[in-house]
Amino acid sequence: MSAERRIVHVIDDDPALSEALCFLFRSRGVEPKPYLSGEAFLAAAPTRGCVLLDVRMSGMSGLEVFERLCAAGAQLPVIFLSGHADVPMAVEALKKGARDFVVKPFNDNDLVDRVLAVLAADDESRAARERRDTVAHRLATLSERERQVMELMLAGRMNKVIADELGIAMRTVEVHRARALEKMGVRSAVELANLLAAARG
Repeated sequence: MSAERRIVHVIDDDPALSEALCFLFRSRGVEPKPYLSGEAFLAAAPTRGCVLLDVRMSGMSGLEVFERLCAAGAQLPVIFLSGHADVPMAVEALKKGARDFVVKPFNDNDLVDRVLAVLAADDESRAARERRDTVAHRLATLSERERQVMELMLAGRMNKVIADELGIAMRTVEVHRARALEKMGVRSAVELANLLAAARG
């Protein structure tokens, strides 16, 4: 995980706790971004990092902030900080996509470990999304004939068989095959199969 991505957004309206959390994360090599309200966090609209979100705050509650993030389609992973009385609410948030919740008082190292685990998992899921998007973009550049040749190539057909099945010259198959491989950024049918399999996850 790159240092650039080791960011935690600390959203808590208790200045003393926020400062203590920021010190804790810095001591473990995680860059904290403190916000004393949910409104301030939403206004900043960050796109990277893990969100550490207190359930109960003056003004907008943690759950309201989370619901706003969900409605906006934000991809930021969220960990809730909650008191014992807030556990049912935190469990409900987990059902809606929150990654974890930590009950106060918490163990400092355990909290940082959970944030680091969420950041690592988020890096992996972002990389997988990027692979899928890249492959989808490359597939979209293929002509209909190039896609037909590619699918038959992946099915193990030889050029002559592909030519017979599509009713075109073998030289034409070779041209479409070469263009399909070039557009997909690979050098062989094996590399192409591996690329598509990796994109499917």
